[in-house]
Amino acid sequence: MAERRQTSFRERIRRALSNDVGIDLGTVNTLVYVKGRGVVISEPSVVAINQKTGAVVAVGRDAKDMLGRTPTHITAVKPVVEGVISDFEVTEEMISYLLSRAQEGHKKILGPRVVVGVPSGITDVETRAVRDACQNAGASEVHIVEEPIAAAIGMRLPVKDPVGSMVIDIGGGTTDIAVISLSGIVRSKNIRIAGDAFDDNIVSYVRNEFKVLIGHKSAEEVKIAIGSVMQDDEGAEAVVRGRDLVTGLPREVAVTDADIREAIGASIGTIVEGAREVLETTPPEILSDVMHRGVNIAGGGALFRGLPELLEHELRIPIHVPPDPLLAVVRGCAAILDDIDYWQDILLVNEDEISPVS
Repeated sequence: MAERRQTSFRERIRRALSNDVGIDLGTVNTLVYVKGRGVVISEPSVVAINQKTGAVVAVGRDAKDMLGRTPTHITAVKPVVEGVISDFEVTEEMISYLLSRAQEGHKKILGPRVVVGVPSGITDVETRAVRDACQNAGASEVHIVEEPIAAAIGMRLPVKDPVGSMVIDIGGGTTDIAVISLSGIVRSKNIRIAGDAFDDNIVSYVRNEFKVLIGHKSAEEVKIAIGSVMQDDEGAEAVVRGRDLVTGLPREVAVTDADIREAIGASIGTIVEGAREVLETTPPEILSDVMHRGVNIAGGGALFRGLPELLEHELRIPIHVPPDPLLAVVRGCAAILDDIDYWQDILLVNEDEISPVS
């Protein structure tokens, strides 16, 4: 009892001296939660850099607006590719900027304690890159959790109980499919196909079918405007503008929802097949739980029109979508911050903290 009171006292002191911050480090968007204030930042994971000076010109939404519109000496880059860090220094700059902005007016003596969500199956090298980037950006403590587990916690699933829960987290760079029980992942599959791949599919389809080259930003806009994976009675249409590959001149073409379905069909099929593979290798008792409790979808892909219905039809299991699937992971990080000790067994181990066996 005395030990528990002492731990509680130490925790109160630590909270008085530093902030608790949760980060959903996404390929497309990064969300930042600050304890006591909620989700304070939701920004695109894009950084604009001046190649002459090496200085960061813009981060987040301002940098995304520069994509495809910069002069030669300014480059707008996505430092997180397919859910993992591809450019360490730029990611460090982005995290540093986001942490600084999140603590504006609320900065404390010590650096923040940070919980970061990462894709399942991340390698030790990639885990260390995330940890080092956060520490170099000013974090005093860094805890890393796999995104499917964070999403499950954020959706209030019983991850610590001997009950099977299945999560499909469809983000920007990756789709994480996982079956969870007793604080761990029983079966999982990480597919490098998600929102960004859909954009690539649309760019390729418009180039091949209409001989018009469009940018990824235009592809994303048309995907959001009329994209769907299930045919309905009301057809939708949108105009996209790009460069005619024959004449080299500007041209606009009308794209329909049927075009979008055809463009992304193979990618959607890969996600469905990945979910099937996970179910096929799941132990029978846990599979029985999943069939009874259903599958939970998180991430931006959960908002794609018709996708939950398609998955339910193909998998023959009920599909549940939370009220705001985009916040599932960062809410899970927030819950972990509330009681780090309680959730310690679901966090990825820090190699530096492992004592060598004598």
